[in-house]
Amino acid sequence: MVKLAAKCILAGDPAVGKTALVQMFRSDGTHFQKNYTLTTGVDLVVKTVPVPDTNDSVPARSCSLKCWISWQWENPNVLCLVYDVTNEQSFINCTKWLEKVRSQTSGISLPGVLVGTKTDLAGRQTVDSAQAQAWALSQGLDFFETSVKEVDNYEAPFHCLAKQFYQLYREKVDIFHTLV
Repeated sequence: MVKLAAKCILAGDPAVGKTALVQMFRSDGTHFQKNYTLTTGVDLVVKTVPVPDTNDSVPARSCSLKCWISWQWENPNVLCLVYDVTNEQSFINCTKWLEKVRSQTSGISLPGVLVGTKTDLAGRQTVDSAQAQAWALSQGLDFFETSVKEVDNYEAPFHCLAKQFYQLYREKVDIFHTLV
């Protein structure tokens, strides 16, 4: 069994649902906390994720995602950019968050996802899904929408991140093998 460790940074405005998303993922959809205090400093969540659709000869592959919610980060492998679908400014600010992360990881290919949260509040949605998806694709990010409250699609972004990290890992292994 191959077990890899990836450092995932969650970035986005306060109160967009970063902590709720990570906590739901860690609990396998069994725990929705209605009241959260804003994460200050750093919050770390670790969970092992199977990497589907890999053509590796190793019988079982998994990736330990270490999810950091922080204002400061070093050497991330993947990025989870989060906004609230009911708060257009949180989506607009994703550009700022992405620029900040990329400025601190210059020269490194940093795959990631854009996640719109709180889709259970559809009547209050101000960010158009097609617009968000188009922006994500223009930035090289995969796009997801989710509702932690409704336990809807909360795992998909993390499975995508695990697969992205695994692909980076395989590329580096392949490069190493060509040098040997």
